[in-house]
Amino acid sequence: MSGASGAALGVIADIHGNLPALEAVLAELGRRGVTRIANLGDCVSGPLWPRETAELLMARGFPTVRGNHDRLVGTGDLSEVSGIDAFAHARLTDAQRAWLGALPMTLTLGDAFLFHARPDNDLPYLLEEIIGERLLPAPAALIERRLAGVSHKFMCCGHSHLPNIQRLASGAIVLNPGSVGFPAYVDVNPPHVSESGTPHARFAIVTGDAIELVALDYDHAAAARRASQNDRADWAHFLTTGRAVRS
Repeated sequence: MSGASGAALGVIADIHGNLPALEAVLAELGRRGVTRIANLGDCVSGPLWPRETAELLMARGFPTVRGNHDRLVGTGDLSEVSGIDAFAHARLTDAQRAWLGALPMTLTLGDAFLFHARPDNDLPYLLEEIIGERLLPAPAALIERRLAGVSHKFMCCGHSHLPNIQRLASGAIVLNPGSVGFPAYVDVNPPHVSESGTPHARFAIVTGDAIELVALDYDHAAAARRASQNDRADWAHFLTTGRAVRS
């Protein structure tokens, strides 16, 4: 369950343009000697540093799958793109948008099967369900139904921003490393919130049969200031607290 050669695998997801969080995570992975890194998508959308984040990711060349926001920024009709996706789209270069749009929906990296939300759809949650307008862990039986026909024994997903490890009846392991750069959010379709509860940058390290979920402190105040400067007080709150704000 190490992704390929047996060397440790770092798993990151949902950066959302948070450059200082990404830099801190990559520095920590480097400090631990982890050089193999997989990225589960939603790379740049947000009122932070989309262009600089794309530049760093493209330079590093990590195996990366396309998230729903990457799809909208990279391949979507601009007339249908709004909010954080429009912010990112306007600041990326043509080459960066093309890179996002060309990312695959799934990847196999050794024994690790990578995707953003579900293998066949980048929007619905896999490990969670919406109950009382909150994202809560889904029962294992429901997760197994959602993965019907998928035979991989080790799977990595993102999308919900909530770190989680689930072992299914089949013996398969599903890992969500949590979000590098966006610890809480409010969604409106349908209405619900996701909250990690702290401002930490989240990622995972897979070594053999061991999985470590990591919550890393970084300069989240700088990210919050950037969001405020770009007129997103809600994001500043999410980034500072890891808690969502209900309207």
